[in-house]
Amino acid sequence: MDLMSCILMSVICFIFIQALCSLHGTSSRGNHRLPPGPPPFPVIGNLLALGNKPHKCLAELAKTYGPIMSLQLGQITTVVVSSADMAKGILLTHDQFLSNRTVPDAMRAVNHHEYSLPFLPVSPRWRSLRKLCNSQLFGSKILDASQDLRRHKVQQLLQEVEQSSVTGEAVDIGKAAFKTTINLLSNTIFSVDLVRSVGSAGEFRETVANIMKEVGTPNVADYFPILKKLDPLGVRRRTAIHFSKILDVFHHLVSQRKKLIENTGSPISNDILDVLLSEENREQMEGERIQRLSLDLFAAGSDTTTSTLEWGMAELLHNPKAMSKAKAELEETIGKGKPVEESDIARLPYLQAVLKETFRLHPAVPFLLPRKSEMDVEVGGYIIPKDAQVLVNVWAIGRDASIWKNPEGFLPERFLRSEIDVKGRNFELIPFGAGRRVCPGYPLALRMVFLVLGSLINCFDWKMEGGTKPEDMDMDDKFGITLEKAQPVLVVPYRANKRRH
Repeated sequence: MDLMSCILMSVICFIFIQALCSLHGTSSRGNHRLPPGPPPFPVIGNLLALGNKPHKCLAELAKTYGPIMSLQLGQITTVVVSSADMAKGILLTHDQFLSNRTVPDAMRAVNHHEYSLPFLPVSPRWRSLRKLCNSQLFGSKILDASQDLRRHKVQQLLQEVEQSSVTGEAVDIGKAAFKTTINLLSNTIFSVDLVRSVGSAGEFRETVANIMKEVGTPNVADYFPILKKLDPLGVRRRTAIHFSKILDVFHHLVSQRKKLIENTGSPISNDILDVLLSEENREQMEGERIQRLSLDLFAAGSDTTTSTLEWGMAELLHNPKAMSKAKAELEETIGKGKPVEESDIARLPYLQAVLKETFRLHPAVPFLLPRKSEMDVEVGGYIIPKDAQVLVNVWAIGRDASIWKNPEGFLPERFLRSEIDVKGRNFELIPFGAGRRVCPGYPLALRMVFLVLGSLINCFDWKMEGGTKPEDMDMDDKFGITLEKAQPVLVVPYRANKRRH
């Protein structure tokens, strides 16, 4: 359901919420020093200001009301920050008071919010899960030990692309990237391929996309909490179906592994599932929790990584000079036509810059995930009131002309002599967030994106399907919790001439 339908539903529900509004008020603008913002309409507040692409609409509003502004979305007071300095105030300076989440009603499907690491409140349980992710799932030694699995998956992708180069068929980069990403994840965690064909990848991708759509699409129950029990748009019911499909798959994989371990008395595959089922973690990570953590990892990791890969390839095709520089660096460093290894990453600064520039222009999650103020907090001379929702518009920060020269241009060179990274230390570039809520899976995501994108452009040359000129490519985006490319990238591969060193 689109935003206008949500707003219409809000108006229809006016009678039901009027009593509540009169008791509690639909606006917090009586708060002293609340950030400036557009005046709200009765009942619906500033919902109309979001438009169909809220990341762009709110970036435009910030030009009028400043880098910290407030909006009234139904009954929810929302503060939006759109500059690196303000983001630092939210994600670092006052992180301890702004680390909890507002939970979209979709995440309450099958009670997933009670297990989901991204949405759990800061608590001993949350800290324990974070520690597990940082030390045993995504630590450098753990990822180094499993890099053969990822190497094999990239080789399989290249074999499939090779077949397309022989037949002259176009490759849908998004679908190919999703299949590879899912299987990279599933082999790292379960030592199995979750999808075995582009067709089955499409089905799994549709389920994941539906989850991200339901969680990211405006929902009247989120703006008017009194309606949550009714689930008037059916968002929670639909999400429950999608969650259950994936949880059933993980339940089967976990049960199967448990039986094998019981029969052999020792770990089977030396993968992440073995770590989670180890005696050290057995009490903390019983079966249900493993399945829920796996759902988070796959839903978040596959969609965001696929989006970044598709945007990275699109920008390189759209900017032939950048493509030529990336290919030249790969040829000089590792040899033309060879797949990229994880050990090559540090030796390829231009490809690193390409990825940083892709993250800058096309952050996978344009608002990060929403935070919630636990108390009145002063940021930038204004008060973020208790219980307010806080959004960080990283899309707007990535295009801030006061930070970036030619902010709309794709210029990887800007990062070649820069110390800026994407790990949450530089607030002008925070695609994975920052502070205690920084994405724990980013070390794996960076390796996967680097391997796949580098191998695709080093092993093949590419031309647009139907003879379309690269500069005519549609570069529009499609809003959701993940910022996807509106039109798929369809390109025909042909083998690059090999010149090995």
